[in-house]
Amino acid sequence: MPRVIGLLFSGQGAQQVGMGKDLSQSYATAANLFSEADRRLQRSISQIAFEGPIEQLTKTANCQVALYVHGLALLEVLKEELGAFAFQAAAGLSLGEFTAHAAADTFDFGTGLELVDARSRLMEESCLSTTGSMAAFVGGDEAAVREIARETDVDVANLNSPGQIVLSGATANIQAAIGLAKEKGIRRALPLNVAGAFHSRLMASARDQLIPILEKAAIRNPGPTVVANVTAAPVKEATEIRRTLAEQVTGSVRWVETITYLLDQAGCDLLIELGPGQVLAGLVTRIRKGTEVISIENLATLGNALSLIRAALT
Repeated sequence: MPRVIGLLFSGQGAQQVGMGKDLSQSYATAANLFSEADRRLQRSISQIAFEGPIEQLTKTANCQVALYVHGLALLEVLKEELGAFAFQAAAGLSLGEFTAHAAADTFDFGTGLELVDARSRLMEESCLSTTGSMAAFVGGDEAAVREIARETDVDVANLNSPGQIVLSGATANIQAAIGLAKEKGIRRALPLNVAGAFHSRLMASARDQLIPILEKAAIRNPGPTVVANVTAAPVKEATEIRRTLAEQVTGSVRWVETITYLLDQAGCDLLIELGPGQVLAGLVTRIRKGTEVISIENLATLGNALSLIRAALT
């Protein structure tokens, strides 16, 4: 009996120099997506993704579009190898939610690229105009981390897995939050090497400017289920999709609940991660031990995955 497949797409921070290069050398479908992105963006995002340097790729305005194109290139290669296989649902971490929508045909590749390009530029501008940072709180109770957030006036950015929560806000406040960690029973509090306070109120300017851009975008009802970061629930029509994509710029990424929805409500019993580094597979394992996740990021992992996915489709 065929397995019920859910697709997962990477978020900012997963990027790696070389992502997409070997795929594009071996598959015209992948090369064409990177070429189309270069043409539409009027800059060589493929060069940055394939060759770096990492400092260039890590810039918000570059890595978000590179991850979007890479995730969809991987999906196109899978379709070339397997045919137009069915998947039940899709989700993505932060930026990856846009990739998930493109995979589910909520919007076409070009529309999604323009949305991601706008989002990334606006978020980069918000980073430059504010003084913000983020920190990961590991090995503690969610209620305790939320208490720290309230006491230091920062926001809960990511609920990544049990015992791993990210706070985001003004740099001084994040430092104060880190200082409270041991007192509140948190095992470790680690400042993150990020450009700014993503998924916090400091991104309000980016959110507000993204709203009219989303309003103009051609958005359809998705085919497969797409689970939104901010609600951890499926979004089914254009108004709701526009709202949740805007709100996630400042809102919490509820990843634990998102994965739980895919497994328990959408009925997925096989997850396929499309993106660099197997970051999402690691989070899924901590959320629900024993969940089968196949991670694909390049030719080597594709080769290993194809036979497993073929078997899952029959």
